[in-house]
Amino acid sequence: MSRIQIEGLTRRFGDVTAVDGISLDVADGEFLVLLGPSGCGKSTLLRMVAGLTPPTGGRILLDGRDITAAPPRERDLAMVFQSYALYPHLTVAKNIGFPLRARRLRRADLDAKVAEVASVLGLEALLDRRPRALSGGQRQRVALGRALVRDPGAFLLDEPLSNLDATLRTATRAELTDLHRRLGSTFVYVTHDQVEAMTMATRIAVLNGGRLEQVGTPEEVYDAPASTFVAGFIGSPAIGLLPAELRSTGGELQAVGAGVDVPLGVGADTGNVTDVLVGVRPEHLRIGPAAPATGGAEFRGTVRLVENLGGEEVAHIAVGDGRVALRGPRPLGLGVGDATALTCDPERIHLFSATSGRRLVRAPEPTRAAQAVAV
Repeated sequence: MSRIQIEGLTRRFGDVTAVDGISLDVADGEFLVLLGPSGCGKSTLLRMVAGLTPPTGGRILLDGRDITAAPPRERDLAMVFQSYALYPHLTVAKNIGFPLRARRLRRADLDAKVAEVASVLGLEALLDRRPRALSGGQRQRVALGRALVRDPGAFLLDEPLSNLDATLRTATRAELTDLHRRLGSTFVYVTHDQVEAMTMATRIAVLNGGRLEQVGTPEEVYDAPASTFVAGFIGSPAIGLLPAELRSTGGELQAVGAGVDVPLGVGADTGNVTDVLVGVRPEHLRIGPAAPATGGAEFRGTVRLVENLGGEEVAHIAVGDGRVALRGPRPLGLGVGDATALTCDPERIHLFSATSGRRLVRAPEPTRAAQAVAV
């Protein structure tokens, strides 16, 4: 097992900055997922940790040892590629055992190690086959076996499931999660798939444009996204983001906009108006106006689309200049063109600065003058 510390890591390709001063501390034994869209720098960051791409600036520590300039073979890290990178002329057993040949192990020891790894990954019956006779999921397990047989300090995985169909991805996700639990090794995993990140990670690092947007547990990045980018990237259907103004009405802070009326439930003494974005997730919305006694957040709009997902429906509703999605059991009882009111508990509302896109937090004490402060 290994701790990986990334300090101010930067990589430029000419005038393009692919990775911009990223710092991360990957704890010994954790499963960290680097999540973001294509071109955000996550694979470049992983390749720098592996020693395959030299950084322009910053440094990398492995268990406190500076490995920034160390060649890949001296890093005690095993890389698993998206393309599997198996040797087509070798059997499964020889592909798995290939990294051990340089160690000059006795044949009996090498065979025993390969058999042990094959047993962990359920490959015992495939050891005499060649890669062309394997399914995509089996090839991926062989690639994992080749990394596992080295007994590395950490595993680096670059979108290893992207070539698999949906059913295999689901099954292999479960296998990888179980493997991590049994090994207790450090995993750093790159993906653009939010489902992989949410179901597998102990922590998620969200990247955007070469920069780190947020690091946290799956619950933290979903329940308290640090920016509109994180809020919109994680969650399906996507979070609704509606423009509004922050006002003080009768000593209470409210977010008010076209079709938007959100009492924020804290005292306020602000004489100015602040442009904000009100975020609400589909599963937190309910059909019907807010009850006056409860003071819930209320949205009014027109249904533009209703999607049938089998046991659920998703209604897409235009609210002013924005849209929200409502997700619930089928049938929702809404049709295209219907005018509808929706409500949400105020504590489920996310508030962001309209200019910076950063999350806003409200002062928790109801007795003091409330203010919205960018995180």
